[in-house]
Parts: sequence; structure tokens; C-alpha cells
Amino acid sequence: MADKNELLFRRGVNFNDLPLWQRRGTGLWWETYPHVGRNPLTGASAPTTRRRVREDRELPTGDDYAARVTALLADRGVSG
Repeated sequence: MADKNELLFRRGVNFNDLPLWQRRGTGLWWETYPHVGRNPLTGASAPTTRRRVREDRELPTGDDYAARVTALLADRGVSG
């Protein structure tokens, strides 16, 4: 870690001043959310679900990161 910081500092970059997402990375996962669609046969409203990509640019570290991953897996029915 010290070697990386020194290399960046020689190039005029202070690692601690970089945005959090550049230091820790970005988390991406599928998120399911409710949506009201339209039944094409009857024209009636029809509740459904959709998926979208969720982005997190402020990833936690250590135990908080482990808890986040565990919760995401539990939401998908995956157990450790």
C-alpha cells in the first residue's frame, strides 16, 4: 500500500484526496422493484416487478462490507 501511495504521490496524486469510489471501487447489483404495467389483452393495470442495476459508489469496508454482501445474497435466497 505504501508503495502505491508513493508512486501516486510522485505523479502529483494524493490517494487520500481521491473520491471514495476511486479508492474502493463501485458496487453493482440487480435490484427488483414494483411496477404497474398494462395488460395488452384487456388494457387493465397489472402489478409486476422490474429489475434495474443498482450502483453504490460508497462501498463500506470490513465487517460492514461483509454484512452488505450477506444481506444482498439473503435477498436472493442464497445462504452461506
